[in-house]
Amino acid sequence: MTTFHYRAVARDGRPRAGTLTMATREAALAELRRQGLTPVDLGTSAPKGFALPVWRTVSRKDVRFFTQEMATLLSSGVPLDRALTIATELTERDEMKVIIGEVLQAVKGGKPLADALAGQPKVFGELFVNMVRAGEAGGSLALVFERLAEYERSSDDLRGYVISAIVYPALLAVVGAASIFVLLYFVVPRFATMFEDGRMQIPLPTQIMLTLSQVTTDYGLLLLAVVAALGVGLYSYIQTPAGRAQWDALQLRIPLLGDAVRKAETARFARAMSTLISNSVPLVQALGIAARVLTNTQMAGSLDAVAQGVKRGEGLAGPLERSHQFPPLASHLLAVGEETGQMDQMFTRMADIYDADTRAAVKRFTSLFEPLLILVMGLVVGALILSMLLAITSINEVGI
Repeated sequence: MTTFHYRAVARDGRPRAGTLTMATREAALAELRRQGLTPVDLGTSAPKGFALPVWRTVSRKDVRFFTQEMATLLSSGVPLDRALTIATELTERDEMKVIIGEVLQAVKGGKPLADALAGQPKVFGELFVNMVRAGEAGGSLALVFERLAEYERSSDDLRGYVISAIVYPALLAVVGAASIFVLLYFVVPRFATMFEDGRMQIPLPTQIMLTLSQVTTDYGLLLLAVVAALGVGLYSYIQTPAGRAQWDALQLRIPLLGDAVRKAETARFARAMSTLISNSVPLVQALGIAARVLTNTQMAGSLDAVAQGVKRGEGLAGPLERSHQFPPLASHLLAVGEETGQMDQMFTRMADIYDADTRAAVKRFTSLFEPLLILVMGLVVGALILSMLLAITSINEVGI
């Protein structure tokens, strides 16, 4: 069997791209025509333009929709290849249609579904692929997709809550900084013309305000460029392994924010472990997969030592507690789970607990950060207005 890459045009005039695993090129051409596609390019190497456009990628919403549809179809007794065909038809995004089509062709070519999904690493992560592989081995593929759908829904709900909670403070900070810049760059210079008479004594707060305005007017754009360059440089450094490690460690040390990050990562870890263990994935392998699910590299790195402890027969709760990266309650819950033999249920319980704790921690952080930000911005703007009022008062006194 040979894998052929193709570009083709569908009956509706839209371009299609994907792969076919067939015995011969003639068989691949016949299969494309059977699907109602007119071949444009067909070969054993990926043609130019085969990759998805970088500005239109598959979103988590697309993956979640696909997972939910597969869970529904497989639970209803629909055969796998038919379920993938229906999922292709139900998907609205062309990019996802191409990906599911490639998975379908790989399955028809004799590949296990897990291997077909593993061929799309940018869409289906390691947890997803290993869960499907375990489901195929145990004959419980429908149940696996149901658990994956629940995992994706819970993860997206928590992520959406965190994002929505930080949007307002971030917007407030941007608007406040922009307001101060506008005052110093546009408003105060016009106000400064009132003091062109050098014989007038200028109050100290007003002099400070005028100096800041002068610096902003002369070097404001340069300062903005420097800040932007520093931001880009910092972002680029964080993308490096060393920079990412330092940034993740710093996040955990910031008051309130570090607590929220730690609990969010614990919830993500527990949800992944619950999904994996409930599907009979070995504990050491599950820890390795869960480590790659976490976004904080410091917490993820600590799971290597935890896995080594499990291999030595120390259990999970003890090594996790010694890592000092997860909240103390987590290790106590796992100790109970080890004693009762209900690790999957205990991980589920832990995930629910830390989902709720993460929401509470984020709420505490934003409830403190928002008024603090408003207070700082109010003091700065108030100081500018007070400086103007002092100047106006001094002008009136001179006039008298």
